[in-house]
This record gives sequence, C-alpha cells and structure tokens, in this order.
Amino acid sequence: MSREGQRAEQIRQLYADLRAAEGLSADVLSRRIQEIGFRCLRCGECCTGEDNSVVVFPFEVRRILAAAGLQWLEAVEPPKEGEWDRNGCFHTLEWRLKKEGASCKFYSRSVCGMKGDGVCRIYGSRPLICSTYPFYLDRGVLHFSECRGLGGEVEPDTAKKMAERLILRQVTEIREAIALLEKYEDFERGEAGEDGRCIVHDSEGEHCLPSRS
Repeated sequence: MSREGQRAEQIRQLYADLRAAEGLSADVLSRRIQEIGFRCLRCGECCTGEDNSVVVFPFEVRRILAAAGLQWLEAVEPPKEGEWDRNGCFHTLEWRLKKEGASCKFYSRSVCGMKGDGVCRIYGSRPLICSTYPFYLDRGVLHFSECRGLGGEVEPDTAKKMAERLILRQVTEIREAIALLEKYEDFERGEAGEDGRCIVHDSEGEHCLPSRS
C-alpha cells in the first residue's frame, strides 16, 4: 500500500475510534477508577525524570503561553525523533513541554527541594495529559502508568471528574491526530543536513523552525 493509501486508512480508523470515544460512559469509567484507586501524593515524580515527555497540542500551548507570559519556543520544543528530507530538513510531529535538566520547565521545588514540596507553575492551564495522570485510555480501555498514588482512596465525585477528563483527552487526541494527518504533506526522505531546518507537523499544519544545530 502506498503512503497515501496508508494515511487514508489511518484516518478512516481514527474516525471510527472517535465515534467509539464519544460514546464512552463516564459513569462506567468512574467506577473502574474507584476500583483501582488513586490519590495524588504531590511527590512530583511525574514532573521529573529523563524519560518524561509531555505532549501538548497547539491550543494547549496557547493556553500555557497566556498563563505564563512566554513566547512559543520558550515553553515548548519539537521532539528529537523524526526523519530527514532530501534537502536536509528534519521533520517531526507535535510539541513537547520544555525541560530544565530532568524536570519540566514549569515544575518548581521549594527552597528546601524536598520531594512532595514542589508546585506546577501552570497548574490551572496544565495539559490534559497532566490533569489525567496516571490514567490514560487506549481505544476506550483504561490503563495507568506507574505512580505511588495508585491504590489510594478516591471520592466518587473526583473519580467522575477524572473519567470525564479522560474521555475529553481521548476525543481530543483523536481529533488532533485526524487534523494532523489531513494537513500533513509527505516528503522525500534523505540524509541529515548540516544547516537543515526543523519542520514540525501538527494539527494546524507545518511550522518551520531555525536549524537544529
């Protein structure tokens, strides 16, 4: 199958996934969250770590910029995974929150620097992936990441709100993926170029950034 054929098939499947996600029951999901249990311990471990990578969509970036008073590339950056085109330009997908060392740029520890004593400086505008951690949906099936807060007591109202946000996140992720694929323009693959620019593909189209070097 050609690349265009593969993309058409991906879009078709995504629309089917979208219909399924929009039909999910928050009540059913809420009961499952209560069975698993979760209570945030404010340890900050989900905000730190070399492997932590927070995907953000364009509308989330703008919300963060408004809250933090920053410019686009002060808050986010393109991922390092991607492909080169024949002109030596690097192509990648979506955006990630910037990091400072091993921590999210927006996570601040107190003066004493103890675990559990940090704060998110964009908490009210944090991305969906953060507000639903450690849970996530994969085609409607609830999963969870490693977290010390799992198993904690969770109130029904809290579980219901988490379920609603998880469904919103699933629907948003699918819609963003559809928009990205529909706007995506394929390219001939090539080798890395010394002064190649970085081209980020997202749900709003292509964004050409200065050289990655």
